[in-house]
Amino acid sequence: MVTGRGRGTPRIGVLALQGDFEAHARALGEAGAEAVPVRLPAHLEGLAGLVIPGGESSALLKLAARDGMYEALSAFVWTMPVFGTCAGCILLARRVLRPEQRSLGVLDATVERNAYGRQIDSAILETPTALPGGPLEAVYIRAPRIAVIGPGVEVLAERDGDPVLVRQGRLLAATFHPELSADRRVHRLFIDIAAGAGRGAERAA
Repeated sequence: MVTGRGRGTPRIGVLALQGDFEAHARALGEAGAEAVPVRLPAHLEGLAGLVIPGGESSALLKLAARDGMYEALSAFVWTMPVFGTCAGCILLARRVLRPEQRSLGVLDATVERNAYGRQIDSAILETPTALPGGPLEAVYIRAPRIAVIGPGVEVLAERDGDPVLVRQGRLLAATFHPELSADRRVHRLFIDIAAGAGRGAERAA
């Protein structure tokens, strides 16, 4: 699973331990990035950014505990662009509720797991957004809720007044699944964030 190869395209990793990582890889390729699977700490080297996909957050934590992956992720998320969707949003959050759970703690937010109900309560909704181009089609599957955000977190889309797409500098998080829609605006935004961070690092060097 390597998609979107091309000269000068940013290499974006997709954590490929569990969840819908292949859909994210396709979306990144369609949005103009080279998507590469990440299963081991060495796979994080040379990446411009990382997507942590949806799935089951507790299962992702258990799988990441192998081969030093959790420690490698913990170091990566504090210094590099990262995009977490659904379970990935939960893993990025500073605090997780319903029930409390360990997380990477880099996003200044409190997230409640499965806040919108069970699998049967999944929905596809038109979601207002600050992104250009009008409302987003948002696919919610056992979605978490962002209950609290810190002052440095920007809300880019909402559902019934709750943030569902947020940005904190080089971090992006969504409670829905943009990879399951044909709309690639969210993935293009993350590619721009990753590319911008790379240009900033080059200037600093």
